[in-house]
Amino acid sequence: MTQQGVRWTADQVLALAPDSTSRRAGSRLGTADPWSGTGSSREGMVWGLCEGSGGLPYRTVVDTAGGTGPAYRCSCPSRRFPCKHALGLLLLWSGGEGSTPAGRAPDWAEQWIAGRRRTQEEREAGAGSASGPADPEGARRRAERRAERITSGATELEERLADLLRSGLVTAERSGYGLWEETAARMVDAQAPGLAARVRELASVPASGPGWPVRLLEECALLHLLDQGWMHRERLPDALAATVRARVGLPSSPVGPPVRDRWLVLAQYDVSDPKLTTRRIWLYGTTSGRSALLLSYGAAGRAPELTLPVGLALDAELSAHAGAGQQRASLGEQFAPPAPTGTRPPGMTTTEATSRYGESLCHDPWQDFVPVTLNAVIPTPDGASWQLVDADGDTALPLTPTAVSRPGLWRLIALSGGAPVRVFGECGHRGFTPLTAWPAGEGEAVRLC
Repeated sequence: MTQQGVRWTADQVLALAPDSTSRRAGSRLGTADPWSGTGSSREGMVWGLCEGSGGLPYRTVVDTAGGTGPAYRCSCPSRRFPCKHALGLLLLWSGGEGSTPAGRAPDWAEQWIAGRRRTQEEREAGAGSASGPADPEGARRRAERRAERITSGATELEERLADLLRSGLVTAERSGYGLWEETAARMVDAQAPGLAARVRELASVPASGPGWPVRLLEECALLHLLDQGWMHRERLPDALAATVRARVGLPSSPVGPPVRDRWLVLAQYDVSDPKLTTRRIWLYGTTSGRSALLLSYGAAGRAPELTLPVGLALDAELSAHAGAGQQRASLGEQFAPPAPTGTRPPGMTTTEATSRYGESLCHDPWQDFVPVTLNAVIPTPDGASWQLVDADGDTALPLTPTAVSRPGLWRLIALSGGAPVRVFGECGHRGFTPLTAWPAGEGEAVRLC
């Protein structure tokens, strides 16, 4: 970090792990035994030599003050970023100055840092000199052709939804997954990945438990609404039209002036499929009171580049994307590396949380959840599931099935011990998914995902 003695906690370090295997392996290397030649600098560098299976130790260096989060370099052959050695080194560093004393970095670490920061400067200079598309007329024609393909795909999807309703929802159970996958593939061909994703969600509804026909009808209605929104987008208000474009799958860009704030990193987690890993990072502006979502992507098998440890605060500029009710933003200039903070986001009751989600649907009917912080809740069993009960009231929020199946639930229960805790998460029509929690009184943020 920029100030000597300001170090991350072990939980913040482990939040960087690309998967549970790396998390466990990195934890085993977080002691001084396998390390030699360790050190750190005021500029945010941490380095060390780790014993490995070969004759030479692995050279590991981390730049904690990287422009888009920490950056890593290790001589091991691992394809994971960060690798277990980088995680172990950061865990050692988080334990105190004695384990990685301040000093001058060795030449091999200095060379990598110098080269990396030189590349960053060149990239920023190139971005600053960019003057937009070299061929604006060509870009306009390509956008028009894509819009025509999406319209064709949406029209075909409307016909398939009408066929389903005419034949009866029960036929969806007999048709199996193949019909939906074929339809989704047609939407991909139409360059409408957002429509394709929602079609694939339909495939998981039939025979998914009691009441599935009702859920299928609801999802079909939302998909029909999105189709109609796209085909009549010129009649919509600008903000809602931008939301429809984003939901269909068109890329969005930041609009308006950037907002500088001290952004609290509330949560970070990855969503993976065979082709892409999407990292979602929730931020809260301590001055503006805004919530913002950063998205970062990595090819299959590789972690996204952007990493911001949970519980830290970032002095930076964010630019919001267009759209009604949209909270996505792009990270702009950073004025200091992420630093520990005792600030917590303000909380609300479970009733206020559900009201906020309901209000958000007025602006974006396809929104699955909104970010909320519950002020003082107690995790309580509810039959075979769990719920979060207001400590000062008699209302509660059920946890989503996904949250109940995660190990983070037991971490939350242990943190609470029957006492109220503050919990940040995503509140939607399926319930509440806790992502981060703070104990009553003083205490560091605890990552739950």
